[in-house]
Amino acid sequence: MTSAAAASAAGFAGTSALNARRRTAELAALGDTPDIDLLVVGGGITGVGTALDAAARGLRTVLVESRDLAFGTSRWSSKLVHGGLRYLASGRIGVARESAVERGILMTRTAPHLVRALPQLVPLLPSVGRGQAALVRAGFLAGDALRAVAGTPAAVLPRVRRIGAEETVRLVPAVRTVGLSGALVAHDGQLVDDARLVVAVARTAAHHGATVLTRVRADRVTGTSARLTDTLTGETLTVTARAVVNAAGVWAGEVDDAVRLRPSRGTHLVLDAAALGHPRAALTVPVPGSTSRFVFALPQQLGRVAVGLTDEDAPGPIPDEPQPTGTEIAFLLDTVNTALQTALTREDVRGAFAGLRPLIDTGGGATADLSRKHAVLDSPNGVITVVGGKLTTYRQMAEDAVDTAVRLRGLSAGPCLTRRLPLVGAPGRSDSRPTAGLPASLVARHGGLAADVAAAAVPRPLEPVAEGLDVTRAEIAYALTHEGALDTEDVLHRRTRIGLVPADADRARPAVEEIAGG
Repeated sequence: MTSAAAASAAGFAGTSALNARRRTAELAALGDTPDIDLLVVGGGITGVGTALDAAARGLRTVLVESRDLAFGTSRWSSKLVHGGLRYLASGRIGVARESAVERGILMTRTAPHLVRALPQLVPLLPSVGRGQAALVRAGFLAGDALRAVAGTPAAVLPRVRRIGAEETVRLVPAVRTVGLSGALVAHDGQLVDDARLVVAVARTAAHHGATVLTRVRADRVTGTSARLTDTLTGETLTVTARAVVNAAGVWAGEVDDAVRLRPSRGTHLVLDAAALGHPRAALTVPVPGSTSRFVFALPQQLGRVAVGLTDEDAPGPIPDEPQPTGTEIAFLLDTVNTALQTALTREDVRGAFAGLRPLIDTGGGATADLSRKHAVLDSPNGVITVVGGKLTTYRQMAEDAVDTAVRLRGLSAGPCLTRRLPLVGAPGRSDSRPTAGLPASLVARHGGLAADVAAAAVPRPLEPVAEGLDVTRAEIAYALTHEGALDTEDVLHRRTRIGLVPADADRARPAVEEIAGG
């Protein structure tokens, strides 16, 4: 390594800030010393989780992502950190238990600043028969038992209860009242933002010494090497690694053609919260004819509600941004309308998004019936692929992937530490500071780093970027200096979620471009 590259890269040692300057320095350092312990391909939640796990064990770790952090499936979820109720209903006890355990870890140890308890309310309407209500109650109680087995306190996730019609309407004002006898209520975890979790994990990995490089494409990937291309400059370099982990999600088959996936599309609609009376709980509506599927109306940040979700086969080439179909939009509206006083229409839809689940191809049948259990695969070419699973279980997936790399490739590494390793912004970290007096929305998105965000070097830091949006100018500047955003699109679509509503993105773009410098 040249002394200039070494000195530049060393300047970021022990810090979590990701930005263009660090990217340039670490690319230069990697070019000078291209031998590493572990190369991770993919910057979604599983990839950054793997990089964090490996770096915390003392491995020289490099993560490359051809686009941006959370570019793919990781930003298109329901933003639920869930305990696996659906898996219980379909008899997948092991997956449900793993989900409950990992939910507890996130909510009590690693990311309590990013996850809150969300009431999930099933209204007891005439359309919900006694048998179906009994099944829902049994499922809720079983989920509560899993919560207890996982060691998550009831103070964090309250126990199941039945409420009357009056309280039901107070929690979800838009609920249908004719024939309403009350509701069953359970609690689950909800992320303020799935993409923010990815960024927090990536920054924590960087703090522990991982090199995190976006806009860097990996090809000619083997179990011991890859050619990397800086897509901003076109420059290439070849790195050698003692182990390579493919965490490219739905694109895993493009990294290693031995991997066979069957993607499933999950679609959500984005509505104004006012259209449902500003709900304080998630409205949970059983899908007619199913005992394990529900449509949710989920309160979100920025005054929105997300209605989802579908589970449709998605064969063919993998698009950068999957698109909802008209049939899926109609299904979601029709299903949620069975529980609403006033029906929603296409005119109420402010935005829509779809994500692809990277399910392992096990043959025929509906994608809804395919296992959500993750797998770690050792390819004939030596690449280790981690695929499947859920956002909630990313940490366990990462641990299993690194364990496999250590075992199969003889890496010298310490034990896994991520069960108790708080992410940046979490309470108790030395870099977290008091948040009193700061905007609640800022604290919800940044936790103990909110004061640092508010101090960003930008004029009028706490001024909103556009009327009606609580994202501040300081958050835009901080995304560029500390969170690895390289341009306006990174900020609008992945560091904030302004872009989920196209009209909001149009209104915010001038301020974001001003701060980002064009």
